[in-house]
Amino acid sequence: MISSEIQQVKQRFGIIGNTPALLQAVERAVQIAPIDDVDVLVTGESGVGKEFFPQIIHAYSVRKHGKYIAVNCGAIPEGTIDSELFGHEKGAFTGAVAARKGYFEEADGGTIFLDEVGELPLTTQARLLRVLESGEFLRVGSSAVLKTNVRVVAATNLDMVKAISEGRFREDLYYRLNTVHIEVPPLRDRAEDIPLLFRKFATDFAERYRMPAIQLTDDARHALMSYRWPGNVRQLKNIARQISIYETSREISGDILKSYLPQYTVGYLPALHRGTGAGEANTDMFANERKMIYEAIFKMQKELSSLRADVDRLLAERQMPVVSETPRMLVHPTGTTTHIAYPPVVSVNNEAHNPAEIPHGEVISTEYYEEQPASLEDTERETIRRALARNNGKRKKTAEELCISERTLYRKIKEYNLE
Repeated sequence: MISSEIQQVKQRFGIIGNTPALLQAVERAVQIAPIDDVDVLVTGESGVGKEFFPQIIHAYSVRKHGKYIAVNCGAIPEGTIDSELFGHEKGAFTGAVAARKGYFEEADGGTIFLDEVGELPLTTQARLLRVLESGEFLRVGSSAVLKTNVRVVAATNLDMVKAISEGRFREDLYYRLNTVHIEVPPLRDRAEDIPLLFRKFATDFAERYRMPAIQLTDDARHALMSYRWPGNVRQLKNIARQISIYETSREISGDILKSYLPQYTVGYLPALHRGTGAGEANTDMFANERKMIYEAIFKMQKELSSLRADVDRLLAERQMPVVSETPRMLVHPTGTTTHIAYPPVVSVNNEAHNPAEIPHGEVISTEYYEEQPASLEDTERETIRRALARNNGKRKKTAEELCISERTLYRKIKEYNLE
């Protein structure tokens, strides 16, 4: 039996579901909210909805009239994270044309939510530990000690014990943050909540796009509940959005639903599949996000293959010369062959040429005729570039479209020089 207080909290924050593990997490957040001197660590996989719990804690605490600031630590570059959190003085670094308050100074008297806290650099972790223990901090470029009174709620999808053993996270900071621990269950452990969430999302999108809400058949509902949902609630919401927009029929069968679920359209990558055990789920912190990117890559590669086939057909119709598998042999549509040398190289545009017009000894560039398979890195780069273009460079929307975290997207943008 759900208490009236918990039911009110769910309605206020739009939390859908009645799974015992979810209700326990909500109840714990409400219980510790009035206890002002404890910090909280919220853990759970990416996309489970960890961001609701710091909001609950703030709203039911004595700080509810103070500021609430949410900071995505994974989306801030390592070189500027200290300045963002603790502020800086004028001239502290190139571009610091004026002094600036950091989030901890701005949130004085309120609550600060540090999402993806496991992504913080070790030097920033040391600064954070000092704030938690004494409320003291230094602006970047200053030696004056400042004080702040904030409550910290942190969240992460990392295996913190593993991160500590690998030296990526300070053990003393972990125990300081983990005064109270709230674990948010993954969507696959909330099977009975999945149809409720899907119906809520479908109704919301129907109102937004002014169309009838989609309805699931029995076999579609079964497929929905049996899918593992590696992207959790975020992925479920994206699937509901896609089906609402693309499908003309408002009744969704199991086959239609499965066509939108990666597991049914692309097989598991052996290097990424980690099994179903709880201990195995966190063996690779980027496994789910990488899987999402690769699925998008494979889809694009199929489109590229289809495009290449169309190009080959057009070239054949226009009687273009093609190059055999042996790079030293030029094969003409007439069936005759010409041996060619490598220098000098002459590029040919995509206009039709009579084979007789090709000078003897001249090399035809194979740029337009050879099928050059794109590497995974090239296709991944192009996938991210196009997603950024579609979203006008907005990284948050791009990360949501690709079902990856902003931290991962930032790393990929930097890696592929897509700034």
